[in-house]
Amino acid sequence: MKHFRCLDLVMAAFVAILITSNVASSAKIVDLGFSLFTIPLAFDGGTLLFPFSYIFGDILTEVYGFRASRRVIWVGFAALVLSSSVFALLGALPADAAWETYAGTGAYNAILGGMSAFGLVFASILGFLAGEFSNSIVLSRMKVLMNGRFLWMRTIGSTLVGQLFDSLIFVLVACAAGVFGWELWLSLFLTNYILKTLIEVLMTPATYGAVHLLKKIEQVDVYDRGIRYNPFAFLMPGEGRLKKNPDNINYA
Repeated sequence: MKHFRCLDLVMAAFVAILITSNVASSAKIVDLGFSLFTIPLAFDGGTLLFPFSYIFGDILTEVYGFRASRRVIWVGFAALVLSSSVFALLGALPADAAWETYAGTGAYNAILGGMSAFGLVFASILGFLAGEFSNSIVLSRMKVLMNGRFLWMRTIGSTLVGQLFDSLIFVLVACAAGVFGWELWLSLFLTNYILKTLIEVLMTPATYGAVHLLKKIEQVDVYDRGIRYNPFAFLMPGEGRLKKNPDNINYA
């Protein structure tokens, strides 16, 4: 894989959004105060930020191809495991007596303990891997089938699939592990899915701009022809095909 000027920056933004959204998810449940067909629109704090990881995932796959996106997804996975391990270690270490008087272990466990709780971490990891890989694969295949046209259709279509897997797996596993009550599962799932998809749609113009800019800077447009969509194949030489004439790139 050739050296790219901006891939590391996109990867850093992707990982930062992933970790921040997971902390926000364990920190607060938001209730907008109204319902959709009698279902209260309550959602975890990470819902507002996490969709941007899918936007970056779309940009990665569209510009750099599935193989680059696969590497970034696994880097995000490693970062998520590392952050959860650090929060678990902090929770296990003895607390300072003065800190206990104004904050305390109880507050830590209630707010940040979710980042180290097995149920929430397991739910986040399963949802993340299933959602991100399905999003990347769908967008990659649609790009080849559409010959690079209709970017908006690819980004929205792949998000509908990716967010469905992500939201459903995350909420079901988290509820089964006791992180959320079962009375919240449908509300959390619908709100997560609707809001995340809506954010993706609203950000479509920004996605177009980022894709256009990165393709011009990198002087490359990757079409994933002839590759195997194996999430666990980190090094598969000969995959993919680079289209190196950016002047002929179709941004429609």
